Amino acid sequence: MKRICRWLPYKKSGISLVELLITISLIIILTMAVIPVAKISLRRMKEAELRQALRIMRDAVDKYHDLAMPPDGRPPMIGPIKYGSEGYPPDLKTLVEGASQVNSNKKIKFLRKIPKDPMTNSTEWGFRCYADEPDSTLWCGENVYDVYSKSHALSLDKKTHYNEW
Repeated sequence: MKRICRWLPYKKSGISLVELLITISLIIILTMAVIPVAKISLRRMKEAELRQALRIMRDAVDKYHDLAMPPDGRPPMIGPIKYGSEGYPPDLKTLVEGASQVNSNKKIKFLRKIPKDPMTNSTEWGFRCYADEPDSTLWCGENVYDVYSKSHALSLDKKTHYNEW
């Protein structure tokens, strides 16, 4: 067996403590760089889910309104429509359960289920009535004209809160 150094009586095998410390340090530095990027990516993904959920619900509200109060003057296709509702659904549950077609026993469903708010992780949403102000946080309870998230957190653009979307 050849000696590598004068003071080592045997052949060197394994790793030294210095090599181990350098390797662990590099892993820690790389991990510290990846964690913030992963958090931002997760938040960006949740924002995309929120946009999609809002779009789905708002489209369902608009379709309900178009069938309840057709824009071209045709008679309503769903009914009966509650007076004062302006042709908007009374709640999101109505969009899931469906609205009865006029002169038929069939129901038209607008949503399969109420989407989950990814920011609050619940199916609780904020609503605005047709008569409410555009930035109102109090719901009159008559109809659902608009839907918004109940999260007050600041979005990634650092300008708007999620409940303003």
